[in-house]
This record gives sequence, C-alpha cells and structure tokens, in this order.
Amino acid sequence: MSTKATNIVAYIGWIGWIIAICAGDKENCKVHLNNALLLNLAVIIFGIISVIPVVGWIIGCIGWIAWLVFWIMGLISAIQDTDKELPLIGGIKIIK
Repeated sequence: MSTKATNIVAYIGWIGWIIAICAGDKENCKVHLNNALLLNLAVIIFGIISVIPVVGWIIGCIGWIAWLVFWIMGLISAIQDTDKELPLIGGIKIIK
C-alpha cells in the first residue's frame, strides 16, 4: 500500500489499523499509526467509563465528542498526506 492509503486505512477502526500495520508502509506512517492506535484505545476507555452511572455518562459523552473531533482531524491530516500529531494526545508515543 502507498503511504497515503496506509494513513487513511489506519483510521478505520481496529481492523483498518491491523491492515495498515501489517500491509502498509510502516516506516513513513508512524505518526498516523500512533494517532489511530491512541484513538482506538480511547474508544475502549470511554466505553468502560460510560458504564458508570450519571458521572460516567457525562464524562463518556464528552469523551466521545472529543474522540469524534480528533478522529476527523486525524483523517483529514491523512487525506492531505501531512504528518500532524493530534492535539493533547499526540505527544503519547506508543509506536516509535
């Protein structure tokens, strides 16, 4: 896969991220692979938090909205083929 295709596929959930990491251009796509992994982990965390009554629902709802905004920002960056880290969470490096 090309670099741009790998960047875009990485944002399509866990299956897209696994395809991007296995079949894609890993060396040139580390920023987007890391961003997509952080977003996928955030989905799990917000799902767990949302189980808590009232307070968890409020925090989870705010988290889902933030996740959606970050996902759109990451996808736009991937489509434009620019390596931008996501605000707030982009500094967390899981893939180096």
